[in-house]
Amino acid sequence: MRKNLVAANWKMHGSRSENSRLLEAIKLGVSSLDCEVLICPPSIYLEQLEKELAGTNLALGAQNAYPKHSGAFTGEVSFAMLTEFCCTHVIVGHSERRELFAESNDFVAEKFIAALEAGLSPILCVGETKAQRERGETNSVILAQLKAVVNRAGIAAFANALVAYEPVWAIGSGLTASPQQAQEVHAEIRRFLAEQDSDISKKLSILYGGSVKGSNAAELFRQKDIDGGLVGGASLNAEEFITICKAFD
Repeated sequence: MRKNLVAANWKMHGSRSENSRLLEAIKLGVSSLDCEVLICPPSIYLEQLEKELAGTNLALGAQNAYPKHSGAFTGEVSFAMLTEFCCTHVIVGHSERRELFAESNDFVAEKFIAALEAGLSPILCVGETKAQRERGETNSVILAQLKAVVNRAGIAAFANALVAYEPVWAIGSGLTASPQQAQEVHAEIRRFLAEQDSDISKKLSILYGGSVKGSNAAELFRQKDIDGGLVGGASLNAEEFITICKAFD
């Protein structure tokens, strides 16, 4: 059975005091829900959140890591290091990593494999730009991103992973794919993976990650192939994020 999950991607936001205030409100608001909740802070705050989430029903994830176990990679952290802070998940292939840091499909696949080898569940992000959508390239772009991972990791690797569809044109823009547009892409992702292994495809959770808000979460989550959300800006507002999580109720 597919699990419902809402993941908070705090991106490069936060401070010790802000984190504590936000977490305190979130913990009170999501204490008994029908979905799993994951918090992904900047890596420098993982130790703080590990302590503050202890004993709660919230899981801890990371936003990024480097696919080598150790070495002369100044400024990077390895996937194995993340496990020392009780991380269960890690985001790979986010559009901001692909665009701002020139991460290729092959490099994302390398990260995906490294995450699994460290015992983490990767959340593989895929998505198209506005120009690509306007040219009718949405499916071809997303399938190329998926194929790069399937070809290197194998379809069996997806048994311990999640996929997040994030239309690049909707991230931070205030725009959102309509529930129907999102469902069409989610269905295409599941169809492609079903061609490789139908059982894994049926059990795979696919999150939507394009400007999820309290006002659109319920309608998005009612779609057949949308199993949750990867939430950016709205996850920095406790009331908004709690409303999104409660959409599953």
